[in-house]
Amino acid sequence: MTGAKREAFGVYVHWPFCLSKCPYCDFNSHVRHAAIDEDRFAKAFAREIETTAERTGPREVSSIFLGGGTPSLMRPETVRAVLDSIGRHWRIADDVEVTLEANPTSVEATRFAGYRAAGVNRVSLGVQALDDSSLKELGRLHSVREALDAVAIARKSFDRYSFDLIYARPNQTPKDWADELALAIKEAAEHLSLYQLTIEQGTPFFGLHAAGKLKTPDEITARALYDVTQDICAKHGLPAYEISNHARKGAECRHNLVYWRGEEYAGIGPGAHGRLDIEESRHATATEKRPEAWLMRVEANGHGVITDDVLNREERADEFLLMGLRLAEGIDPKRYAALSGRALDERRIALLREEGAITVDADGRLRVTQAGFPVLDAVVADLAA
Repeated sequence: MTGAKREAFGVYVHWPFCLSKCPYCDFNSHVRHAAIDEDRFAKAFAREIETTAERTGPREVSSIFLGGGTPSLMRPETVRAVLDSIGRHWRIADDVEVTLEANPTSVEATRFAGYRAAGVNRVSLGVQALDDSSLKELGRLHSVREALDAVAIARKSFDRYSFDLIYARPNQTPKDWADELALAIKEAAEHLSLYQLTIEQGTPFFGLHAAGKLKTPDEITARALYDVTQDICAKHGLPAYEISNHARKGAECRHNLVYWRGEEYAGIGPGAHGRLDIEESRHATATEKRPEAWLMRVEANGHGVITDDVLNREERADEFLLMGLRLAEGIDPKRYAALSGRALDERRIALLREEGAITVDADGRLRVTQAGFPVLDAVVADLAA
């Protein structure tokens, strides 16, 4: 229909392997010292894509994200095979965004050129810090110089690129972070992902933190670091469009917006999650996490899905609220009401407005304020109650 809003549909592909496991990371990533059989994985990706497409029926893919793990450990030929498989089973939008995550240690010019030729048009670099001692503490295998060289290669190879940094690191001061952020903004053309260090259960950092051997900034310093992040990025034309993501206008990561706006996406590969609309129901899918077990499942059954739950109205509405309020654009409460069958409590909204945690636009759109973002979980819980 002319003028109708095109529904976004994303495809997430998970490459689960890394050169080493970072001590703060609780993602589904695995280290293998033997060579990875990429041809076998490429065939399995293609099979799971085919099976998923049979379930969804026709879709137009607006974004593809190759995440991990470290997808830049894949040969460009493997990336091309995956993208070709997606194109065989779904229509690809003319302006599709195709992002590949890369670590500076696994980057070199010929491989980046190969990814570009394969169809990747955006790269996201896991830089994590622009301080050599911090990189060592974080278990990273690259130096600041290597990271900046990788950014330079990305700049030559891709029109769109981004990189990640972690802040609220041990002993980090607001002044240190302000200097580091200034350098990052100088190097980043359009997009930065800036994550506050969290201590996740089951990671080496969790054990060190519990034993008192790893000290992170206290609550007051952490808040100061957050405020520095918001102020400096906004002044340099990269305001937060999501709680941890900053971009120039029009340069937002379109794939991640699919998640945060509650739109539809397929999850392909070991440990990938998906949200699929099938026969007017929202399915929450998840695949087997262990790479070799996932391979065997796909080869036997055509897919690695181990969880396929149909979300009820309340679950879908709560997910929409949780994800949508991460965005600076906020949510339309009418969509929440349509999903859940009930409107948000006006008294709770009024109270949160009085406390300065949210605002409500003239058209009724609800947004979390900069003061409210540090306590976002509490805001969401209050509205959802």
